Amino acid sequence: MSETTHIPSGGEIERRYRNIRGAASEAGLDAVLVCGSEYTGFEGAVTYTCGFRILHRYAYVLIPLDDEPTCVFPREAAWVGDHSETFVEDRVFVDTPGAWVRDRLRERGMRRVGVYGMDFAMPVRDYRALAEGDVELVRFDEEFDHARAVKSEEELRSVRESMAINEAGFRAVLEAYEPGRTEAELMGEAERAFAARGTTRLTMDMVLSGPHGAMPPEMRHPDPRRPIESSDLLLYGLEVAGPGGHWVEFSRPICAGPLADDTQTLLEAYREYHEAARTALRDGASAQDAHRAVARPFTERGYRLGHVTGHSIGMTMIELPRVGEGMDVRLERNMVLSMHPHAYNEERTACLYMQDTWLVGAEEGEPLSRVPVQVFDGSEANVGSVA
Repeated sequence: MSETTHIPSGGEIERRYRNIRGAASEAGLDAVLVCGSEYTGFEGAVTYTCGFRILHRYAYVLIPLDDEPTCVFPREAAWVGDHSETFVEDRVFVDTPGAWVRDRLRERGMRRVGVYGMDFAMPVRDYRALAEGDVELVRFDEEFDHARAVKSEEELRSVRESMAINEAGFRAVLEAYEPGRTEAELMGEAERAFAARGTTRLTMDMVLSGPHGAMPPEMRHPDPRRPIESSDLLLYGLEVAGPGGHWVEFSRPICAGPLADDTQTLLEAYREYHEAARTALRDGASAQDAHRAVARPFTERGYRLGHVTGHSIGMTMIELPRVGEGMDVRLERNMVLSMHPHAYNEERTACLYMQDTWLVGAEEGEPLSRVPVQVFDGSEANVGSVA
């Protein structure tokens, strides 16, 4: 049974809108247009601002600085999704949402609008309709994400529930693991655990795998054909959002056979990274300094870093700020970060990529999972639990 509901309290809704409008006012905007789409992980900004969970297609939330918000849905999606869960009262269903928004902006005299999701979530037909008007469209992704990066206590309860669900999926994989099964069969065990606990479709899972205790750095869909061998190194990257809509990421490797030398060295570096993250992910530190601290155990051993070291995470899977070189953004207490150094050797034959979700603290970071940083062999009875 879910401990949380996806409908936020009145106080939480007020907090979200206050922060968004404050950022918009600082940027000199008249309104904010929030875009969300069915593309996995990109629906969350709409849920965050109106409560609606996109089942199909896309939606918008128009948030004026001095007026009530409006949900804008494409008419062809009128019968998909439960619109009664939307906490914004003004809802419209129109043939071309971009044209409707253009006309509303003109009617209300709103000339400068910040758009969240213009590059990745907004359909071309709506952008073209908006661009035909006389409104100035301003990219607003960074400002919007920074306005929602610090999580409330209500949000953190949802984050922790998502983490417990993610761990349940990992435990299901570990309990079902045995040579002879396929990657896809094991992934199915995780998805069964996720669906039963209320993730709906908010999961995005992948696998890294390779023979002889090592795996290359490319992430793939799980193979439904080849049986797993005892020497295969497997890592299921599990990314889910629970009933409250907050995404978390978690993964640990599994291998019943001996590890390759590179994998063993990378594991030692990962343990050092975990301790460095605890120190670096604190209030007042910069995202760039945190990146340098957690990257050091890998670069000092001669390994390369591929994928971004980390990023803010919330009701959209990947939020700003990112944790990386050149990201001179101050971390604040109660930011939630997904950290996952993507470390591999020069030959690209060995890699580790463990995901953890962290809470930025006043003095130090808190990993939201207590699962040890290790390679599991399938015999473990207890893999730790959420805080």
